[in-house]
Amino acid sequence: MPIPPLAGGTAGPTHLRPLLDTVLTALHDGAARRNGPLPAGGPDTVTHHTHHTTGPLIPDHGTGAHHALRTLVTALTEGAADPAHPHCAAHLHTPPLAVAAAADLAASALNPSMDSWDQAPAASALETTLTRTLAAEIYPHTPHPDALITTGGTEANQLALLLARERHGPVQTICAANAHHSITRAAWLLGLPAPLVIPAPTGVMDLPALHDALTHHQGPLLVTATAGTTDTGQIDPLDAIADLTTTHGAELHIDAAYGGPLLLSPTHRHLVHSLHRAHSVTLDLHKLGWQPASAGILAVPHHHDLDPLHHQAPYLNADDDTDAGLPDLLGRSLRTTRRPDALKIAVTLQALGRDGLADLIDRTLAAAHHLADIITATPHLDLYARPTISTVLFRPTDAHDTTVATIRRTLLTHGHAVLGRAHADNRLWLKATLLNPHTTPDDLHRLTDLVTHAVTGLTEGSTPR
Repeated sequence: MPIPPLAGGTAGPTHLRPLLDTVLTALHDGAARRNGPLPAGGPDTVTHHTHHTTGPLIPDHGTGAHHALRTLVTALTEGAADPAHPHCAAHLHTPPLAVAAAADLAASALNPSMDSWDQAPAASALETTLTRTLAAEIYPHTPHPDALITTGGTEANQLALLLARERHGPVQTICAANAHHSITRAAWLLGLPAPLVIPAPTGVMDLPALHDALTHHQGPLLVTATAGTTDTGQIDPLDAIADLTTTHGAELHIDAAYGGPLLLSPTHRHLVHSLHRAHSVTLDLHKLGWQPASAGILAVPHHHDLDPLHHQAPYLNADDDTDAGLPDLLGRSLRTTRRPDALKIAVTLQALGRDGLADLIDRTLAAAHHLADIITATPHLDLYARPTISTVLFRPTDAHDTTVATIRRTLLTHGHAVLGRAHADNRLWLKATLLNPHTTPDDLHRLTDLVTHAVTGLTEGSTPR
């Protein structure tokens, strides 16, 4: 039996090319069979179909590369929730740009491991340039800002709390009720006191409550604010929060996983103009950056802020190697082996430039406002609020929460739409998180039509169209 070919080296592209043709055909065929934002039928149906079409995963005799790729990629695509479909809008789950996915293929083929220079010579140099470039976008007035590439907001938030702990000991975290769940989980993982959670009655951090908390609590304090909440997409009053933390001698971390890329839009950057006042900032480019997951960032105002992460393993960063000039990569992450996610980000930034990225952001936010307009003009639909970023909450007028939940599940089961759910004002709302810059007004009208037809179907006891 011949040895399977490798993806790297000068022969790698020759071996990859026919396989890629099989993959691309399978991606097309699977999407055509699905013909919608997600497969119809619900979990049991999808599970049964997937298992039936894929067959045994470890057969006695291999089926060959083309057959395996065609079978499994087609099955996965047919059964996917496809964020490239305009009606797949439940979560902060972005449709990746083709150029970013192509760059990710190159990263997979080259397979550098970002834990020592001798495994990733050029990739480590590219990552250094990229992280410093992105950090300078957040901290334009500090001389040596830096950033780490993470798996996403959860890891970045955990690193932010870890760095605060290493600076000050067991810090008390203060966050609002709108904060991402990863803040509480990070405190638990790090052995820190449970976060003090203050109210967010309007969807953003309550400033009088923050002032009271900072006044009555002693010791090292870390306030975590949010620029783009998961439920409503709202942004905390960052400047006022920074003022209060400065007054009370507390540190500030801003979770801008969702809203941070607004910095790249001249039209919308004012919404996050205070990021530079934080001691650390989380950013996710697999949200409003259109990257394949994962593409998280933790930025800090000075590269020395990352010193506590230094770690030594002699086989990766021996002292004499470092003294001889080999870059030490082990302190750039809590992980050891990690992918060169810098490549896809760098390719995207260079390919689109500032104006291209700004255009994608502006188009996406404009679509959210257009959806809000449609909802406002649609009888028997209620809008929660005008969108801050690209999250739109709405619900049928006078509907019970159980009805709202049933509408969402009905749309999922029939494969018509993927909408999220969020609680606000003590009610359950349908949530559309728009991240697809190709979404058209017709797509948005069809989405609201699907909801109103689902309401009618539940009322009349029929299946929605």
